[in-house]
Amino acid sequence: MDKPFIFGIPVGDSHFIGREEEINRLATNFKYGVNTILISPRRWGKTSLVNKVAGLVASKELLVVKMDIFSCRNEYDFYNVFSEAILKQTASRMEEWKDLAKGFIERLAPKISMSPDPLSEYSLSLGITAKTHAPEEVLQLPEIITQRKGCHILICIDEFQQVGEFPDSLTVQKRMRSVWQHQNNVSYCLYGSKMHMMTNLFQKKSYPFYKFGETQYLKPIPLKDWTAYIAERFKLEGKHIADHLIQQLCETVEYHSSYVQQLAYNTLLLTENEVTEEILTTAVEDLISQNSSIFIEQTQSLTSYQLNFLRAILYGVNNGFNEKEVRESFDFGVPSNVARLKKSLVDKELIEYTEKGVEIGDPVLQLWLKRVLF
Repeated sequence: MDKPFIFGIPVGDSHFIGREEEINRLATNFKYGVNTILISPRRWGKTSLVNKVAGLVASKELLVVKMDIFSCRNEYDFYNVFSEAILKQTASRMEEWKDLAKGFIERLAPKISMSPDPLSEYSLSLGITAKTHAPEEVLQLPEIITQRKGCHILICIDEFQQVGEFPDSLTVQKRMRSVWQHQNNVSYCLYGSKMHMMTNLFQKKSYPFYKFGETQYLKPIPLKDWTAYIAERFKLEGKHIADHLIQQLCETVEYHSSYVQQLAYNTLLLTENEVTEEILTTAVEDLISQNSSIFIEQTQSLTSYQLNFLRAILYGVNNGFNEKEVRESFDFGVPSNVARLKKSLVDKELIEYTEKGVEIGDPVLQLWLKRVLF
């Protein structure tokens, strides 16, 4: 059964809406081998977008490899996930990857787990260590495979910001960049859920991945696309929601893709026939309640100064935190605290830098904080 709305996981074709411009640009980059970095706030649909476009461009000539490195905590964690994903996803059967990996796996004793279901994939564990392979040898694997298969490989790496958390991270990044930039038949799409870390990795001149490829900043899906989608999903359930209430729904969560879907779902469940203002208000309260445990965990260890900094933002202060009037209205401690408070809250992903200055990045967190701090 097709769910009316999808949130918390990547969406498939029936729930993928808008982003025609991004799809076209990304598909062009993928076809021509242009390295691409996607940056946006958390849960704005980066993974769904990459999956969508990868499905459009994949062919025998362009093999797509997708991996998520969120669980990787060090360099060799990454090398194992990297090589295992490449070998599995560039071969149509187990015997083929063994041929593709000649000269690479001879020093290993791969562990292969087969599912009793013949339609299920097998799992592969290579056990690569510093004793078996040099980093450059692992990083060069996809280029070697392209030469043996006569194709191009696109490697899509989700949660790439984890690389910035590895021990001796800058050295690891330099190794990656030094190998990847010279590959002729391999291109990369790198994206992740921690916006400030991704920005640091790719936009700071002192970092190895500076100007590694084209950087795309995702924008919110526009109202017209949401209106058509939400109205149709309600219609399929025999219910109706007016256009102005769809606009109110989207604006309440600042067009945040995952929250739009979740709030629309809450609203649908509360509606018998026609959505009203009261129903939407109740759906918003449900949304805040559903996420409150996460917000409590994120904020329970904050100091009074950090909470005061968030309170200032809620009152509309986005810049000038060192000004005397602001410091007297909101207690940040000594003036030198301001930079530290800002950095700590950015690192905790509670605030983010925007054109206005700094803002609370999560719109539902902002609604919850207004109830807690006021």
